[in-house]
Amino acid sequence: MFLRPQLPDSHTPNLPTTAQHAHVPACGCQHSAPVATPPPRSLPSVGSGAVAAVVVGGVVLVALLAAVVVTAVSVAVAAVVLRSLLGAQHRRR
Repeated sequence: MFLRPQLPDSHTPNLPTTAQHAHVPACGCQHSAPVATPPPRSLPSVGSGAVAAVVVGGVVLVALLAAVVVTAVSVAVAAVVLRSLLGAQHRRR
């Protein structure tokens, strides 16, 4: 239910193999070692429980907003009806 980031498994460092250290060029010139690129990072995965929690939370918030809107409209309609009834009563006198 909680978001837990998952880190890639990199407990073992990237060490060059012994073949790279023991390589001696036959030409006698200075060769540079190949540049080791770091492994690609994976994106943190989000569980289906977290997605479900966000969806349920969104549904609840939309339902609350709809309830507030319906209440506001009904109060406005009641105010207009009461004003109309009271205005008609004052006109009769």
